[in-house]
Amino acid sequence: MPMTRLPTRRAALGLSLAGLCAAALPTLALAQAKGPTRPATPGAGVKPGGLTPQQRDALASINRYFNAIRTMSGEFVQFGPDGDKAEGEFYMMRPGKIRFIYAKPSNLDIISDGIDVIVRNIKQQTQDLYPLSKTPLRFLLADHIDLTSEANVTSVSLEPDLISVVLEQSTVFGDGRLTMVFDRKSNDLRQWTVTDAQGYDTAVAIYNVTPNQPVDEKLFKIDRTIIR
Repeated sequence: MPMTRLPTRRAALGLSLAGLCAAALPTLALAQAKGPTRPATPGAGVKPGGLTPQQRDALASINRYFNAIRTMSGEFVQFGPDGDKAEGEFYMMRPGKIRFIYAKPSNLDIISDGIDVIVRNIKQQTQDLYPLSKTPLRFLLADHIDLTSEANVTSVSLEPDLISVVLEQSTVFGDGRLTMVFDRKSNDLRQWTVTDAQGYDTAVAIYNVTPNQPVDEKLFKIDRTIIR
């Protein structure tokens, strides 16, 4: 893949992961927030094999929220590895379905229909397609999630007001890391950062989120006639 295309692919992958994480939790605190800010980098945590009872309880609480949310919609803001900023709307329906609609001037559109994930360039009328099972989306769009037993969870950090969870995974994009940060009291998702194999970060925040409300299934339809 040419180097000139890497920022676009990294950004697309970051958003896919991001929307996934967003699907996990109730978001009262985020909905009341004035707006998103650039995510911070969380501290290091403890290997899953050495989880303390407190860490395990925190993950179990997050699991309950993940598995209680079946649909979600809201807005997102993305900070790319080159300092660029993009924003738009997202829609999610578990298991397997998510849509990210970027606001102008971006030409990106990302869809998962439960089988595949496509990254669409609206201006160029092209699409890149990846099996959902080969992307990080498979973790959080699953019908049931259990972070306490997920082998890909490499660290958990508990701070006075935040919980951060780090997952490492190998995908069609190469090895990467996903860091999710939650509110310690409410379990609301605050932010997430995707770090790719080259060490580039894409950070995303969500706001004005509405969980468990009807979402139009047509949003997740993929037009395979223009897959290249």
